[in-house]
Amino acid sequence: MAKKVVATLKSGDSAQFTKVIKMVKSEKTGSYTFEEKVVNKEHIKDFFG
Repeated sequence: MAKKVVATLKSGDSAQFTKVIKMVKSEKTGSYTFEEKVVNKEHIKDFFG
């Protein structure tokens, strides 16, 4: 079942999206948190910039 869902998501317009994860340091505590987002492949550099 899972393989069928993954194959469906990779076809069409959904193949243009990527899940990106960025590590962000908190100014208040100094600890790191992770920011996750699903973005269009063309906007990956904007997310990290």
